[in-house]
This record gives sequence, structure tokens and C-alpha cells, in this order.
Amino acid sequence: MRRVAPTLNPNFIKVMFDKETLKKFEWPIFIAVLILSFIGVMTIYSATRSLTGEGQQSFYLKQVFWLFIGLLCFVPLISFDYRWFIRSAYVLFVISVILLIAVIIAGRIGMGAQRWMSIGPFSFQPSEIFKICFVLAISKYLADSEHKDILGLKELFQMMFAFVALPLILILKQPDLGTGLMLLFIFCSVILTVGARKKLIVVTIIIAIVSLPFLGNIVWSGLKDYQKQRLVAFIDPKADPQGTSYHINQSKITIGSGKIFGKGYLKGTQGPLRFLPERHTDFIFSAFAEEWGFAGSVFLFLLYLFIILRGFDTAKKARDPEGRYLALGITYMISFYFIINVGMTLGVVPVVGVPLPFMIYGGTALLSNFIAIGILINVRMRRFLLFY
Repeated sequence: MRRVAPTLNPNFIKVMFDKETLKKFEWPIFIAVLILSFIGVMTIYSATRSLTGEGQQSFYLKQVFWLFIGLLCFVPLISFDYRWFIRSAYVLFVISVILLIAVIIAGRIGMGAQRWMSIGPFSFQPSEIFKICFVLAISKYLADSEHKDILGLKELFQMMFAFVALPLILILKQPDLGTGLMLLFIFCSVILTVGARKKLIVVTIIIAIVSLPFLGNIVWSGLKDYQKQRLVAFIDPKADPQGTSYHINQSKITIGSGKIFGKGYLKGTQGPLRFLPERHTDFIFSAFAEEWGFAGSVFLFLLYLFIILRGFDTAKKARDPEGRYLALGITYMISFYFIINVGMTLGVVPVVGVPLPFMIYGGTALLSNFIAIGILINVRMRRFLLFY
């Protein structure tokens, strides 16, 4: 039976703030996110503090500012039914793709990449905004599709052409290999979870194996020199310990120096003395592990695991396909970012610049994380409501 699109309720906004709705608010996820964000601010302060009397850098103050902005955006995100965001998914997707094109044309270059757009004193990363719009768009497509239960080759190619091909090319052009890989991981994970024909899966695997050498050469030739060096350092960490392998070797040293219970807060040295590169961004977990050790790292992992499991539970209990696909996409996104970032710091995956959700320094990254978690909580809050 064809589902009827939701109609506007005149009292919709008022209803969203009554006592019954507030009782359904997902406090466990929200509190876990706040704890992670607070830990992030603490770690940024500790890792960037000065031990030489040169003065404290203001990274942590900027992070607090963006945390406040994220919380302000969080309120309207949980106030409106998530289906209203789904309705505008394609428009938001097109706007986000236009932003990806704009950053290629007029973006700001930093650290060998052209990923940021500047508006006055503010800079933002369009790819961070795009990943939210991407999840919204594929959720709407899958919910509207007549083939919800099982996907065939036609539907797969339609989605690849409509939602993946152009954005992936634009993101790799910046270049942003980490976000490009995350885009593919999220897409493939959602598709496999939704359901695809066994024949399609087998054919896809065979094609991937056969074309791997050819595609590998294309991808390798398109990488920047520093990206190639990172891959070489991953394969052979001892090849150039003072050059290409320096980042990952220092990360391992920093994590290992924390031992079981860590050195203690504000007692870490690898970050403040700048032995650890990117101590407040890509390698913030290493700085955290130095001060809190294995025990603190386990606590951090449990927080992320709780959010991830709660996200999958939200998808399972969602009242409609839109909510289910939204929750799946957001949960996969958080899962992959967490796994890849920690894997980078431990040296088990190549360094591809993937941020650690809620902890990494960066306004756009933190804001996009709060938007994602706001939508996830929105879906969970409304799992018992009826259509109207």
C-alpha cells in the first residue's frame, strides 16, 4: 500500500515542546555526546598548552565557541519532525554539491588541500556539510523506491550515478581521500543492510577484484605526493622514520607512553612539546591516551560503542523507512569515523585525515556531528508517534 505523505499540523511546533515530548528525549545519547565533547575540549587544551612560556594557544576557546553553536543548532533539529528534513533532502543535496564545486573554484588552500570556504572571518568545510545531506538524500531515495526490500543492478547504478559519482570526484579533487572513502563505506553499508540481490553482490565482488589493479593505478596517479607518502609509511613504517613515517611513529610512542593509567591530566608532554604532529586534530586520541592510558581509552571506546549501539537500536525501532535509513546512515558514519581515526593513530590503517567525532578540533566537523546526532535523536524521540 502506498504511504500517504505527512500533512502540516498547525500545532506542530507547539506540540514538540510539551511535557510528553520532553519525556521522550534521548538523554543517554545526548549525555554521552556531551561527555565526549567535554573530553575533547580538555584534550585540546592540554595538547596545545605551552610548556616553554610562549603563551597558551586559543584552540580550546574556539572549540568551546563551536560547541555552543552546535548546541544552539541541536534544539531546532529535535523540535521538528525528521520527515520535514527528508522532504527537502534533494534540495539540500544539490546545494551541498554546489558548495563542493565552489570550493574547487574559489576555496582556501591549506596544508596542500583546497577544502575550505571563507565567509568573512569564518571558514567552513563543505564536505562536512555534504555528508549529512548525502545521508538525507539516499534515505529519501530508498524510502520512496518501489523496491524497498531488495535492490537490483538498476537501482544500484541509479543511486551511484545520482548520489555518489560527482560528489566523490569533487571530494577527491580537493583532495580529501578520507571523506571520499567514508562516502563509499556509508553507501555500501546502507545498501547491504537494506538488502541487495545475492547475484548482484557476487557480480559486484568479481568486478571489484578484476578491476582493482586498474582502478588502483588511477587512484594512485591522482593522489598528491603527501598522500602517497602516507601510504608508503603505512606499508613500511621504518622506511623513513624522520620523514614520511614520523607522524605514525610519534603517535605510537605517545599512546604507548600512557601505559595502563596514563601520566595524568596536564602531564602529557608529546603534544605540548610538539613531538606529536596534529595533536589537536588527526591525532587527538594519541594525546588523550598519553594522559589517561589504557583505562581511559577503554572508557572512551565504551562511550562511542554505546552511541553506535543506540544508533542501530534506533534504526531497528524507527516508525518508518525514512527514520530507519536515516538512523542507519548516521550510525555507520559515526562508526567508520571512529574506527578509521583510532586505527590511524595505532598504525593499523593508513593516515587519511579522518576526524574523531565530537573530540577533534574544528568548527565545521563539530557542528556537523551535532547535526547528525540531533537527527538521530529526532528519529528516536518519534518512534512511537503515529502518522498524521
